[in-house]
Amino acid sequence: MGVTDKIWGALTSMIKLEDKVKSLSEGMKGQQVKIENLTERVIRLETQLEMLMREARRL
Repeated sequence: MGVTDKIWGALTSMIKLEDKVKSLSEGMKGQQVKIENLTERVIRLETQLEMLMREARRL
């Protein structure tokens, strides 16, 4: 029974580890979406700033 218990324990640990990896992966996907959205916002702000600076130079 000792070997069986060790094998069962190893399998249980692997399943738990897989669940943790999946959970972290999903969290990373969510963070990536947030980062991409923030990047888009920064690009829009930079564009607006450049347009305002060009307009200010013309005045």
